Amino acid sequence: MLEPLLLMLALGAVSGTILGIASKVFYVWEDPRIAEVEDCLAGANCGACGYTGCSACAAAIVEGRAPASACIVGGATSATKAAAVMGMEVGAAEPLISENTCTGGFRAPEKYYYMGVNDCRAAYMLYAGAKDCGVGCLGFGSCVKACLFDALKLGPEGFPVVDIEKCVGCGACENACPKGIMQVRTPSERILHVNLNTDRLAPCRQTCPAEINIPKYINHIKNGEYDKAYLTIMERNPMPLSIGRVCPHPCEDACRRATGDDAPVSINQLKRFCSDWVFDNNMPIDLSVAPDTGYRVAIVGGGPSGLSAAYFLRRLGHQVKIFEWMPELGGMIYYGIPEYRLPKAILGKDVQRILDLGVEVKTGVKFGVDFNLESLVGGGYDAVVMSIGAWNHASARIPDEDKVKGVIPATIYLRRQGLGQDNPIGKRVGVIGGGNVAMDALRTSVRLGAEKVYCLYRREIKDMPANHVEIEACQHEGIEFITLCSPTKFVTDDEGNLTGIEYLKNELGEPDASGRQKPVPIEGSETVLELDNFVIAIGQKTDSAFADEEGTAVSRIDTFKGALVVNADTMQTTVPYVFSSGDSAGPPGLLVGAVGAGRRAARGIHKYLMREEMVFPDARLRVDSRRMTGHIPGTIFESVEGIQKKGRIGQPELEPGSYERQHTVAEVDLTVTEEDALKEANRCMRCCLTCYNSDT
Repeated sequence: MLEPLLLMLALGAVSGTILGIASKVFYVWEDPRIAEVEDCLAGANCGACGYTGCSACAAAIVEGRAPASACIVGGATSATKAAAVMGMEVGAAEPLISENTCTGGFRAPEKYYYMGVNDCRAAYMLYAGAKDCGVGCLGFGSCVKACLFDALKLGPEGFPVVDIEKCVGCGACENACPKGIMQVRTPSERILHVNLNTDRLAPCRQTCPAEINIPKYINHIKNGEYDKAYLTIMERNPMPLSIGRVCPHPCEDACRRATGDDAPVSINQLKRFCSDWVFDNNMPIDLSVAPDTGYRVAIVGGGPSGLSAAYFLRRLGHQVKIFEWMPELGGMIYYGIPEYRLPKAILGKDVQRILDLGVEVKTGVKFGVDFNLESLVGGGYDAVVMSIGAWNHASARIPDEDKVKGVIPATIYLRRQGLGQDNPIGKRVGVIGGGNVAMDALRTSVRLGAEKVYCLYRREIKDMPANHVEIEACQHEGIEFITLCSPTKFVTDDEGNLTGIEYLKNELGEPDASGRQKPVPIEGSETVLELDNFVIAIGQKTDSAFADEEGTAVSRIDTFKGALVVNADTMQTTVPYVFSSGDSAGPPGLLVGAVGAGRRAARGIHKYLMREEMVFPDARLRVDSRRMTGHIPGTIFESVEGIQKKGRIGQPELEPGSYERQHTVAEVDLTVTEEDALKEANRCMRCCLTCYNSDT
């Protein structure tokens, strides 16, 4: 009995000696901070940080291979604790939020009956799934099963719905989706994304120059979530109060509702309604701003495109300063659009929202006179946006138009009104042109007291590029349209004052390059119209004379017909650090188009400053919403089925002929009621790429 006991003691002693020696030879020291940092992490072992688990993530943080904010699930609290262990400060980071980009669900028809494993990845391996829409959700919920935080579920319509409050942006859903429908992005990544042919875009979204997610914000309105609707708009358009009043809404031209009903959804009125509601109710709006990048950007011109570029650049984390030559920001939207269409106080609310993000402003300084590119670069600016607008008027090519007293360009005429200066006119006023600027000049003349106001146009009313509702408003206010006419010369008195204009009557010939029939003057049809004033409103152009000054940095920028030449996707000029947007990048267009161009310029500058790829790898992927063309093939339908006809709401307005409408600058078009807004929102079919609600 004693011998086995002694043997066991001997073996124990030998083993202890060997282990003691081994511990010295093979000793591995572990930094005690790893355990401390691991205690600060969420403990989910989800892998969202890019490491195999929380222990590996903690080791990476201690070794400097990962930031203290690496734990996505733990968020700011975890990052702060981990940073304290490491004796460092934690920087702010943008939150990652998951988003479902497909709203097809059960609406997408089946191209065959799938009987395989109930998993999206398995179904995708068989002809990319059974859904007729090649890019749509397959509906088996692989993303839902992958989510460890109960932040995702399959909604009643058969597509994933994200619970923003629970989502930690771990990316598990994105990794599980074989069709790229679930996307985890930061606010900056959402700003930088532009419409692509591979996106799931309703026709209205494809057509909107600002690329607003129209079905999403209308669905928020339908649910009474007006603040969320406003925030959805602000992802693409920082001036919804203003654009909601003056936009000619090209998006409505592509609305599928008009195909199955009598009229499209009144998209622009809904934008205006939710924007007004947010301000009228003083709703708190949280617009995220990315961490400071250390870069500074100068915006030359505070018009709608310059303001848009400033807004998005600031949200991307850059320091921004606007240099404006006029006393107020807004450009043509301030000085060109009359008060009765866009009150200055309303515009001011949009502008202030942008400035509140931390955008600096210097007014009363003109480029090429008070400062130039050299002074901006010398002042520490890393990039410049030239958004100087188109303030010069196009000539009507009538002899002596710049000499006859009583003849005035619309740009000057409306600018005087915007500045509150004297703007004397006679009893009979004529305006040449058929665009929105011409309509503004016509209606302004009525309010200034003209007894007879005429619109002279060389084609027919149906050919006018102006917004149809503006033409109708002119007619309601007693303005007379003289169409099929070509003014040829001014009639004056002995002192050179305008007394009338002579014009030739036209007939329409063959279509020209614009696709419209070309007006042909009829010989011997001379007619004289008595006038006291004649306003020229046939177009504007950019004053880029500063680019002709040799030896300056700006002289290296290529121009074409006054406009600065830019890359259409990046908005970069021939000088790498100089970008341009809006009317100065030509040709002059819609205000909502200028807003969209401002965001593209901000994207181009951000990519340039951050040394990232600026252009798209394949230009064919771009959905060209700049010219409202280039719809994704297969998304424009000739007919839709199952649509219930529901009348479109009207436009509330001041009574035509009333004193308030004819003789004051009171806002004419009014905001719809909440009841009408909800009624109109329910007309939206919530279209996706090919799907739509057929029982709406």
